[in-house]
Amino acid sequence: MSLAARSVSRTAYRTLNTRASARVAGSLSAAPRFAASTSPAIRTSFAAQQSRAFTMSPALNSDAVASPAAARDYDGEINDMANYIHNYQVKSELALDTARYILLDTLGCGLKALEFPHCTKLLGPVVEGTTVPNGTKVPGTPYQLDPVNGAFNIGAMIRWLDFNDCWLAAEWGHPSDNLGAILAVADWVSRTNRAGGNIGTGKILTIKEVLEAMIKAHEIQGCMALENSFNKVGLDHVVLVKVASTAVVSKMLGMTEAQTRDAISQAFVDGQSLRTYRHSPNTMSRKSWAAGDACQRAVNLCLKVLKGEGGMSTVLSAPTWGFYDVLFKGKKFEFQRPYGEYVMENVLFKVSYPAEFHSQTAIEAAKRLNVKLREMGKSAKDIKEVVNRTHEACIRIIDKQFKPMDNFADRDHCVQYMVSTMFVFNRLEAGDYVDGSEAATSELVESLRQRIKCVEDEQFTADYHNPDKRTITNALTVTLEDGTTLEEVVVEAPLGHKLRREEAKPEIMDKYLRHITPHFGKDRVKQLVDLGNDPKKLFAMEVDKYVDLYATDKIL
Repeated sequence: MSLAARSVSRTAYRTLNTRASARVAGSLSAAPRFAASTSPAIRTSFAAQQSRAFTMSPALNSDAVASPAAARDYDGEINDMANYIHNYQVKSELALDTARYILLDTLGCGLKALEFPHCTKLLGPVVEGTTVPNGTKVPGTPYQLDPVNGAFNIGAMIRWLDFNDCWLAAEWGHPSDNLGAILAVADWVSRTNRAGGNIGTGKILTIKEVLEAMIKAHEIQGCMALENSFNKVGLDHVVLVKVASTAVVSKMLGMTEAQTRDAISQAFVDGQSLRTYRHSPNTMSRKSWAAGDACQRAVNLCLKVLKGEGGMSTVLSAPTWGFYDVLFKGKKFEFQRPYGEYVMENVLFKVSYPAEFHSQTAIEAAKRLNVKLREMGKSAKDIKEVVNRTHEACIRIIDKQFKPMDNFADRDHCVQYMVSTMFVFNRLEAGDYVDGSEAATSELVESLRQRIKCVEDEQFTADYHNPDKRTITNALTVTLEDGTTLEEVVVEAPLGHKLRREEAKPEIMDKYLRHITPHFGKDRVKQLVDLGNDPKKLFAMEVDKYVDLYATDKIL
């Protein structure tokens, strides 16, 4: 810039400053007189607003970072979450006991997934051979990673087979997905603090603290899902995993309530996953690692806020640019109940089959009908057609009667395939979804699949949404080639529903035992099962010591 140009620039700058000062002074002199009784806070607030009417200060320009004092109040929805995370004390014995079973079941599901190369190929460090000192240990593997990548690894494992817990409402989801973020951070924090670090409170965390974090993550994800359908606007439910994980992890990292609000706002502004990968013709394996991705993003965002990044106070409600206007068709979130312990107390376990939850009762009904068929000297070959009286969510998500079954992801999200496999083989296992498997290549399974029709029963749909019932009813009617119609078999609540929780507990532990046995020696398996059955001892155990019990020298 020439000397003359710089001179003109300086003159213009002084002129603008002079005019700005005059405008501010004029606006202040024109301010109304407050009564003596007027709150000093109101007078101060008004003066502050007037003094910001025009300024050359870069700190108050639209693209600059505002000071905390100038920040607007946060959206109430975010305030409520942060308040719950920091101030609510978990007291429910039922919730804690349920969380214990969820922890064991979820870890077992993750270990089972390690038997599948499509899962294990995604695990490990970004750069092969990297080991992070005091990092997160990934169960069933030799990996020790940073907490961000650790969250992805654990999150992907536990969701891979669609066999962990489930929550069904206006939105669907699997709240134990949040364990990917919770366990990764808890393990890293504990190892680092044991080595002399000072993350969060500086202490080594216990399993009980992990369970309490799980209860709160379940509650945030589940309560938001009760009345708010993300799938109806094309968004995947893992947005709720990201939000819930962000909220609970922030507390574990020692953030203040204000920082938790900032972190939650970052989770909402982050790009949200579409459901494309869950629906034909694009169904694919990303649905199996989407929750891991959400856990990874949650931890990453928390660490950024911990380093000083702020938040966006109206990330939900801002006109045009907020979440509601951009992604939720202008509709605000609705809530059925305040945050507490309701979701963990009522969560659904997948006990019997590694199958999308809306199909569980249909598969159980098919198994019961197989008994009747055998008594009649009949089999799946004699079935002409099957009618499945069901609820709306089942039809929307997994009714794929005539859709092609191109891969694992298609099969484990097709109610007809799952029911047909049960009729033909009297079983449904994770291996039945694999390309080239006996079930996947069975002509009878494919033929029968296309003769199973779903029809909605409005009462089943109403019961599904009723908070006092929350049933997931399917009812199968089988017609045979000879014209015989078997009596309809109705199953309202699957094993693992709260109505059948006590019946399910031994089955949950058997499932856990089956999943961990291939990975460890007999002594370690016994140690893990005994520990899982001893709440007092388990709750008191330090997280890193517990995770050490799942470490291996190599993947199975």
